[in-house]
Amino acid sequence: MWEPTYCAGDRELPILNREAGTVGHRQSSETGFNVPLLQTERSFVLGRRAMHINMGDIARLANVSKPTVSRVLNNSPLVNEETRERVLRVARENGYAINRNAQKLRQVRNDTVAVVLDFGSHRAGRIADPFIFELLAGVSESLSIRNQDLLLSPPSLTDVQSHLDLISSRVADGFIFLGQGVREPMLRDLARAGTPFVVWGGVDPREPYCSVGSDNRLGGELAGELFVQRGARRWLFVGNILHSEIRMRFDGLRAVAARHPDVSVDHLEVEHMAYTPTYQRMAAWLRDNPPPDAVFAFSDTAAIAIVSAFRELGLEAPNDYSLCGYNNIPPAADFTPALTTIEQETHLAGAILVEKLMQILDGGKPKSSLLPTRLIVRQT
Repeated sequence: MWEPTYCAGDRELPILNREAGTVGHRQSSETGFNVPLLQTERSFVLGRRAMHINMGDIARLANVSKPTVSRVLNNSPLVNEETRERVLRVARENGYAINRNAQKLRQVRNDTVAVVLDFGSHRAGRIADPFIFELLAGVSESLSIRNQDLLLSPPSLTDVQSHLDLISSRVADGFIFLGQGVREPMLRDLARAGTPFVVWGGVDPREPYCSVGSDNRLGGELAGELFVQRGARRWLFVGNILHSEIRMRFDGLRAVAARHPDVSVDHLEVEHMAYTPTYQRMAAWLRDNPPPDAVFAFSDTAAIAIVSAFRELGLEAPNDYSLCGYNNIPPAADFTPALTTIEQETHLAGAILVEKLMQILDGGKPKSSLLPTRLIVRQT
């Protein structure tokens, strides 16, 4: 059966679609007569006209309405599979590509979520902790499932106004903050301004925003109970307690220690959350203080750095001291010695963060969530 379509050659004239051979005719610019249009010529002509084809053309060629084409291109579930395949095939054959930028301008949302990392807590803004990338991968996968674009925000995005500008200029619909860091005052101000966002970090019901995280206080308590079982009496907590989630871990550890009068807890502040700064601070502390018999580190990366600092003094876990990290990153199990740690379920975190942000964008008010938190006992 002949199916008429049109080309942007010398002038717009009918082309007849067939699989091979002569597939229609065109008017020669030299003679003015109709001449056969071969398959190779048709491919060339269609390549030229792909730049000009629009949604109405696709609708006509697929024998559907323009709204149906729009639904297909936007992955609407209202279109049956047979129609969807026909429309997509016609679009592919004619080189039709969606102009995503123009499409977004027509929508109330632009289907883009900005992910904001805690660059300020890492030296020179360099983030190398595997846990952050696991968390980011979970968020990225969940956004992809929902056909949302991910915008990784620059380190310069540090104040309330810069975030508000990103929303008002329609660059992003909302934010996912991976870590509160020392940004809690800014997050409170953003919440009061009605900015759509969710936060990975410490969950505190008193805060005016939605957050998702492990039970950090429970994590500290689990580490403390392990140290008590092992008979440790001189505990050291390593981490920056200006971060709410790290402060909660410290509080949990101290709560266990408070029930045991013979236990003391020291605190070693580490400003930058990376291997080298932690190693340097731990090595310096050991030069000036007697070694503790138990150490609770703010992350597994920090725990690995602590092992190196102790090893320089000939001290090894678990014979000379107990050590507990946090996060249960993949290298923790393969490190020597294998790290005892507190697990955070990052595979759940990304999906929950995205789900709660989508609820906020739809006008909902989701509650904060605590993820399962458990102690993983290994060699240290």
